[in-house]
Amino acid sequence: MDITTPGNSGISRKIKALAEISTGYDALFCDVWGVVHNGERKHPAAEAALTEARAAGAKVVLLTNSPRPSASVIDQLDALEFSRDAYDAVVTSGDATRALIAETGGPVFHLGPARDIELFDGLGVERVGEADAAVIVATGLYDDEAETPADYGELLSRLHSRGLPMICANPDIVVHRGDRLIYCAGALARDYAALGATVHLAGKPHRPIYDVATRVAGMSDRARILAIGDGLMTDIKGANDFGIDVLLITDGVHGDEFGGPDPDAEAVVRVLRERGLDARTFMAALA
Repeated sequence: MDITTPGNSGISRKIKALAEISTGYDALFCDVWGVVHNGERKHPAAEAALTEARAAGAKVVLLTNSPRPSASVIDQLDALEFSRDAYDAVVTSGDATRALIAETGGPVFHLGPARDIELFDGLGVERVGEADAAVIVATGLYDDEAETPADYGELLSRLHSRGLPMICANPDIVVHRGDRLIYCAGALARDYAALGATVHLAGKPHRPIYDVATRVAGMSDRARILAIGDGLMTDIKGANDFGIDVLLITDGVHGDEFGGPDPDAEAVVRVLRERGLDARTFMAALA
């Protein structure tokens, strides 16, 4: 069934395989967490679908809100045995964020786990404690397995009282890690902005990461780019705002909102309509 979503010219049509539509595009901007892996295991069907698309001539750029540089994400994909034949390049929120960090001149207070320290490598920006900082760089919760954003209320209030701006390296609110939902830096940025603070974001859904991906793919015609993702307010909104087509993956972070992992077109359109979003096609999981 084809259903036109209000305010958009696209249609939401269910497909069974990426190959049904991929030949109509020269580049695929594909999300990582929730689409090609769940943080613990790769999705073999997604790996095969992207490999096939590349073999047919499409450029595949994995586009992720990871706060780390692309090389680190490639290492993670290698550890999950996700084939490098399935993609041409990786562009991360961390890559786009590094430019924002460099522009501040520091000193910066890093709000996030030690594993993200490589985000600052080579930037020449001093990292200091909260009392001496001129800007906050949020990459996540210190312990995302045990903490929630509520644990950061007092810290965020102190930082806001000093008028410090925040650079958020990962706009995602939550992601799946296995069967668990894990809070990301975007949840802290959301709460900080709610206090009236200034927050800068470069990852999805914001334009800088799409500009980087377009340059990496060597693309100029947005009509020939397809975005693939499961995050409504990151992957889908970002693609809509950038003016590129969308393949929505429904068995992801919003699965419950669609009423199950494999919804019909009416359910998909209803959820999209509520948020003013558009997805030309959808499927439960990338295959």
